[in-house]
Amino acid sequence: MTADGELNGRRALVTGGTKGVGEAVVTALRDAGASVLTTARSRPERLTQPDFFIAADVSTPEGCEAVARAVRERLGGVDIIVHVVGGSSAPAGGYAVLTDTEWDKALSQNLLPAVRLDRALLPAMVDQGSGVIIHITSIQRILPLPEATIAYAAAKAALANYSKGLSKEVSPRGVRVVRVSPGWVETEAAVGLVSEIAQKNGTDYEGAKKVLMASLGGIPIGRPAKPKEVADLITFLVSPRAGSITGTEYVIDGGTVPTV
Repeated sequence: MTADGELNGRRALVTGGTKGVGEAVVTALRDAGASVLTTARSRPERLTQPDFFIAADVSTPEGCEAVARAVRERLGGVDIIVHVVGGSSAPAGGYAVLTDTEWDKALSQNLLPAVRLDRALLPAMVDQGSGVIIHITSIQRILPLPEATIAYAAAKAALANYSKGLSKEVSPRGVRVVRVSPGWVETEAAVGLVSEIAQKNGTDYEGAKKVLMASLGGIPIGRPAKPKEVADLITFLVSPRAGSITGTEYVIDGGTVPTV
């Protein structure tokens, strides 16, 4: 899907780039020739390019400031931003257990890092008249799961709305803004969750996968997506071959969402 060297000379920032989809995106962009700075809250034991990593908590204004500063100092600017960071740690129990703290956490993890980093880095992209921003949303923005992820789903819906509005503002000035909406992706964290479900239900891994897929209403292709599949899509979208694509959303969910 990727042409060798098509991102040569491009400078990229990938948030949440040390695990799962983020790690796959970093690898794919580097394979395509880009210089990639990535960030996460903690520094992994093994880094292939340690000079292109910064430990920062982008759920805070201070963390975003540190990342923006590192982009300017280490990359000299940016051409591609991929906002992967996000997630949910809310307890099960529906709306009643979601305190103000949980709602603040959901917004701080899933919406505000993109808002703050875009605000810091977009002016230079606009000045140079080019750039691509990818916001990773989720199918839960239109298919929320009420047991534990209402706040996460609402934050992702807000991210999608913000992304669309931003695209209208900056696309005429040379910066494309695109959303990628994954369904269930079989990351290491997801494997751990499925293994827990298997242990609790006295079944094997494949049996637990079926339970989880059923909770989503089924996945027509019969399996979750792989991180590399999401990364390949993103690599295409930031490439010159996608030069006329902006302001839209690409769903990669194996057919999970049952509506048009």
